[in-house]
Parts: sequence; structure tokens; C-alpha cells
Amino acid sequence: MGFEDKIKELLDKRELAKLGGGKKRIDSQHAKGKLTARERIDLLLDEGSFEEFDMFVTHRCKDFGLENQIYMSDGVVTGHGTIDGRVVYVFSQDFTVFGGSLSETYANKICKVMDQAMKVGAPVIGINDSGGARIQEGVTSLAGYAEIFERNILASGVIPQISAIFGPCAGGAVYSPALTDFIVMSKKTSNMFVTGPKVVKTVTGEVVTDEELGGAMVHGTKSGVAHFVADDEKEGISLIRKLLSFLPQNNLEDPPIALTADPIDRLEDSLNYFIPENPNKPYDMKDVIHAIVDTAEFLEIQRLYAPNIITGFARFNGMPVGIVANQPNYLAGVLDINASRKAARFVRFCDGFNIPLLTLVDVPGFLPGTTQEYGGIIIHGAKLLFAYGEATVPKVTVILRKAYGGAYDVMSSKHLRGDINYAWPTAEIAVMGPKGAIEVLHSKKIAELTDPDERAAFITKAESEYKDKFANPYNAARYGFIDDVIEPRNTRFRIIRALQALATKKDSNPPKKHSNIPL
Repeated sequence: MGFEDKIKELLDKRELAKLGGGKKRIDSQHAKGKLTARERIDLLLDEGSFEEFDMFVTHRCKDFGLENQIYMSDGVVTGHGTIDGRVVYVFSQDFTVFGGSLSETYANKICKVMDQAMKVGAPVIGINDSGGARIQEGVTSLAGYAEIFERNILASGVIPQISAIFGPCAGGAVYSPALTDFIVMSKKTSNMFVTGPKVVKTVTGEVVTDEELGGAMVHGTKSGVAHFVADDEKEGISLIRKLLSFLPQNNLEDPPIALTADPIDRLEDSLNYFIPENPNKPYDMKDVIHAIVDTAEFLEIQRLYAPNIITGFARFNGMPVGIVANQPNYLAGVLDINASRKAARFVRFCDGFNIPLLTLVDVPGFLPGTTQEYGGIIIHGAKLLFAYGEATVPKVTVILRKAYGGAYDVMSSKHLRGDINYAWPTAEIAVMGPKGAIEVLHSKKIAELTDPDERAAFITKAESEYKDKFANPYNAARYGFIDDVIEPRNTRFRIIRALQALATKKDSNPPKKHSNIPL
């Protein structure tokens, strides 16, 4: 074979590999509203930056007639490229080859890019679209999954790991995305579940569809498994690119600074009159966030799950910051099981990747009731407490209105090594609200007053005295628990100044193998 023939053979093999399972299966993929593995990579990465690994890998199985079905790349496309000029490693499962099912060689390909990403300190993005383990390969396929899981675990907190679910992801396959930092799902074309509808019906008698059992909206609203729910794959890929713009390449780097034309000292006069006079009246905390961050840009994480707490990324003077904020618009911003879990995971991610934390507080306490207590609110609430107390990144806190009881402590208080803690003049920092406090403090006196008018007058007077004493930030400021009471319109400037002052902060935890966080 001559030199030109060898070149032609190479080019022909490349073209064949790029076809995956063939044109018919590609057309079927498109008919379902799904892109192919390579189309997804082309959308995700900067144009022309993709360098592929292992294009010519094929499976080794000789059982069940599989030796007669050989496809190059074996159902997963792997390699590296850039996003906004920064190196990332990627694997994209190809549903057109054996339904994207995982074989031994397929797993080896994924492990190779994960190992390489760890060596160079770059993020890994996995695009999932697979029917699960390749049954014909038996235990070697299962071993492949476990090899991937182990790498997910060792990479956790070292490099960012992002999973996109753009098709089925079932059985053991779900645990790799679950071990990563962020999961993106697309509406109507993706699902995740440990056991599918057929098994569910056999075991429990429940009749349920793929979408009802593990669709994007289920995991976006009910389970909290999905951090982003996209309308389609293109939006999902755009979200991944946006997310990465806030993240460092690895745990040894700082997050990337962006240029901004938004002035540091921009005043937001509306904030001076933003908190309602009625302490029970809700408002939208997102309005505050949009008012103080650079160019009103805020990337919210888990927007549809536990909306009583807000988590997400924004910039202050170009610096990426993780924001955790109570949302008075939903359940009065109370902390419950789901909100505690959601915020704790986010705080730990930011701490692991050197992203400063801003906490905006308006919290009346923890949600009471048997459902919460039986569900373990004590343990789940402790997760958030633990996450804040453990975090060594710069922590800036602003109390806007209520900060009652244990929830005051939990929300990045000075006592959990909060670095700079501000309060608006409207802040109320107390063990509990006026009504509950008076019932405890004056229970005997209230019981003695038999005349309804006298009792009502006494309660009104006692509540007024309590409000004068505690419905302000100055009592906490007297003890140094609040560093300053700030004018609301100045909030952006004060936060940026605080972050600039904390840029060289160094803090550490006692030497240990690892913490035993309450799980």
C-alpha cells in the first residue's frame, strides 16, 4: 500500500468514525429533537478547538454476536478543547452506537480524559445520552462504571465537573452525574432514574412514565438533582459555557476576573425604601441581587428547587462571587430541609474552588412541624451550619430584615467566621419575633389579665418595647457581631470594598483526614 493509499485509508476511517451508528440512526436521533454526540461537542467548544482521543477504539466483546457489530469510537466521543480560550476535557455519549451503552473500552476512554484533566488541572464536562451498561459485556461493563465513579470522587473539589443529561441516564449510570458538581437537563428529551418504569411497575405496582419518574422538571423541582433545566440542548450547552465563566480551572486557581463598565460606587437609591413597613409583607430578594451585582447579571443555580433560598453566581467589580440569599417571597424565606441542603452544597462548592461568598439575610427561622422534624431538619439544617463554619473563602454577610433564632447563627454569622457582617437599618436580630417573644417573656402576666382589652393593651405595649429593643441592628452592633450598619443604597460599594479587603485572606481548619459532615 502506497503512501497516498495510507493517507486515504486514514481519512476514510475518520469519516466512518464520525458517522457513529450510521446515517439512519443519526436521523432517528434528530427526529427525537436530540443532537448527535459530535454536534453537541461542536456547540460546546470554541470553533476548531476540539482535539479527539481514541477515535479508533472498538469494543472487545465476542459474545451474543457482538463481534459482528464493530463501530469505531465505540459509543463515546472523547477529547479536549477550549471554552472562551480555556482548556476543558469532554466526553459525549453517542446514542446511535448500541444505544450509547457503556462497554469496557468505552469506560476506559472516559477514564483517560478524566485522568488527563486531573493531571493538567482542567474542568471535565460529560454529556450523557445512554441506555446504561452494555448487557453483553456483563461485569466488565459494571467495573467500567465503578472506575468512572472512583475518578469522579477523587476529582471532587480538585477540578470542576459538569454533567449534561441530554437523553436517558438510568441505573448505575446516574451515579456519575450525581457525583459531579452541576447537572444540566433538557426538557422532554432527558431523564434520570435508578430503576425505570417497567421495574417500578413490577416491584411496586405503580404506573409511571419516563417523564413522570425522572424527567427534567421532576429533578428540577422535586428532587433537586438537576441544577439547571434547559428548554433544549442548545440552551443547556449555553448554560454550561456561562457557568464555566465564573469558575476557576481547578482548586489551586482563583476564579477569572472579567472587565466591567459598571461603576464600583454606583448608588441604588431605591434600596433605601425597599423593605416594606409591614414586617410580614414579602418582597423579591432577586430585585436586591440584580440591583447590586455587575450589570444586573445573575446566574441562578437550582432556580426551581427550594425557592425559599436563592443560590447562584454573579460578579462584583468583575470578581466572581457565590450568592446565598433568603427569599421572603416564598415561605417567608424560612429555612427547611430542602433549602438547607441546597445552600450547604453550594457553599461547599464555592469554598472548594476559591469563590467568595455573599450572604443576604432575611430569615424568620426554621420551618416548624412534624414533616420537617421527622425528615431530619436537625441534621439537614446542620449541613448549612457546617458548610459556613468550615468555609475559609472570604465571607461577606448583609442582614436586610429578619435574622431570628438559630437561623441567624446559620446564615454566615460573625460566629461562624463571617469576615465582614453588615446590616441595613431595617435589620431585626433577635431570638424570635415580637409576638412569640412576648408570649414567653410575659406568659404569667398575660394569663392573669382576664379583661380582653387590658390584655390586648398590655401585649401591644410589650411588643412595642420588644421591637424598640430588638427590631434594629444596633444591639448586635454593640457587641461587634455586626461590623457596620450601612445605608442600603450603598450596599454594592460596601460589598466590593469588603471583597477587595479580603482578597488576600488566609484562613485554615485544624489538620484532619476529612470532616464528618452531618449527612
